[in-house]
Amino acid sequence: MTARLDGQVAIIIGAAQGIGAAISERLSREGARLVLADRNADRVATIAERRDPPALPFKADLTSPADMEALAAFTLDRFGRIDILIQNAGIYPPSLIEDTSLEEWEAVLRVNLTGTFLATKACLPAMRAQKYGRIVFTSSITGPRVSSPGMAAYAASKAGINGFIRTAALECAPDGITVNGVEPGNIMTEGLAAGRSDDFVAGMIASIPMGRIGQPMDVAHAVLFLASEEAAFITGTTIIVDGGQVLPESRDALSAWK
Repeated sequence: MTARLDGQVAIIIGAAQGIGAAISERLSREGARLVLADRNADRVATIAERRDPPALPFKADLTSPADMEALAAFTLDRFGRIDILIQNAGIYPPSLIEDTSLEEWEAVLRVNLTGTFLATKACLPAMRAQKYGRIVFTSSITGPRVSSPGMAAYAASKAGINGFIRTAALECAPDGITVNGVEPGNIMTEGLAAGRSDDFVAGMIASIPMGRIGQPMDVAHAVLFLASEEAAFITGTTIIVDGGQVLPESRDALSAWK
């Protein structure tokens, strides 16, 4: 621990498992005081108790303007400031375009993209008032860089997040607020592991030049950097965390050199 975030207050949305839980662990080790938000109250409370000192859990629906406003108000009431906002929550139900209902399409965009907007809007007034803030979103390589069948809604939502990052960065820069994102590749979270065979995972690993699947802490390290003073002059961009997954020109590009 280097106390890089000592005394700073961070909200992490989507903190009940996987990447969000890893981010909370990493920021906590650097001295941040945490409010962990998620729809799953029991699970996020468990994660909050594991932090040292314990974080504050908060049940919230990312798609609810009232919940996002309440989350910001709760944090200000407990700590008096909001220095860091991490929006990590997202859903990715696979469905081919012709099989996707309008309701399913809108549900993905409502969580992944509209939720990102609502969280930002709720926390910005406090950051503007103190002339400081770090906002970091979990985007994805799916959408901005690559895609696959069945991922139309998810890809559109994540590409939308990257566009939102650029505009928000421009709007927030005069007040000392940076806005950035991370683009994970294949990361071994609970959601990724569910229902996938060893052969499927092996195929994913075969597409990664570094020869292993990513871990949630790999993403958390990048988020910590963007949330720290070391990234004070970085805004409106993303860091790809994928072990080189997007680099090969073709399926055969990796095997040719092995």
